[in-house]
Amino acid sequence: IARRWGNIVNIGSMCGMIVTQPQNNTAYITSKGAIHMMTKSLACAWAKHNVRVNAVAPGYVTTEMTISPRNESSFQYDRWLEQTPLGRMGESHEVASAVLFLASPASSYCTGAILSVDGGYTCM
Repeated sequence: IARRWGNIVNIGSMCGMIVTQPQNNTAYITSKGAIHMMTKSLACAWAKHNVRVNAVAPGYVTTEMTISPRNESSFQYDRWLEQTPLGRMGESHEVASAVLFLASPASSYCTGAILSVDGGYTCM
């Protein structure tokens, strides 16, 4: 704020927008929903200081956290793919590209946005 401008990109999750089933992840969903609302609240509060606040909401992305279900339960992994309109897991670089967009001048009129990077999962 002292610089008279700024840009914050938070990392939420598609789970902050929807309840994924059959997983038992109430605490995770709640925390990601809180990040989304914090993003919107700070965007409103800090806009007068020329500080933009946005978030990225990744869907199922190939990471160490998601490799385990793929190896241990092909049912869960297959279900993720079936429920994702693009029919595949996302890649880390795709989430990074969304963060880069929100951090760049290309998104200079965006604040309070939650950008889904989920292969269409949350539009179902």
